Amino acid sequence: MKNQFTAKLNIIGINPFVFVPDEILNEIFETSRKNKSPIPVKGTVNGKEFTQNLMKYLGEWRLYINLTMLKDSPKRIGEILEIFIEFDNSDRTISIHPDLEKAIQENPVASKSFENLIPSRKLELIRYINNLKTEAAKQRNIEKIIRHLKGKTDFFGKKIQ
Repeated sequence: MKNQFTAKLNIIGINPFVFVPDEILNEIFETSRKNKSPIPVKGTVNGKEFTQNLMKYLGEWRLYINLTMLKDSPKRIGEILEIFIEFDNSDRTISIHPDLEKAIQENPVASKSFENLIPSRKLELIRYINNLKTEAAKQRNIEKIIRHLKGKTDFFGKKIQ
């Protein structure tokens, strides 16, 4: 099957990963029309489906293998994995929670601060709120984010000195 390969699970720091063969990388570059990370991909690891990003780090392209892709991945270093990978052109946009968006828009300082955040930090805040289970927790943490964006606290609620 096209874009299927076996690879040894490696680790860099605390991050398990595999190298993707050049011919498959080149096909993904061509299909995605890009060769800068991140490149969204999908596929399977040992038959289990995943969505992930291909990342270039220290000059080499890597597919990081997290715990949702492979159970106990940090404990499996050296194992040979069966991988299928392809470019994922699906929309991965994550919508901002309406209450967070409203709170940001209602505060000019928070709004300007939010707009100046790097994209990954914005996404981190949006995901954080979206993943909370209760409305009470969402409201409490939206207030915390607004205080943070206004420069009054760090993200965890401690006062900035």
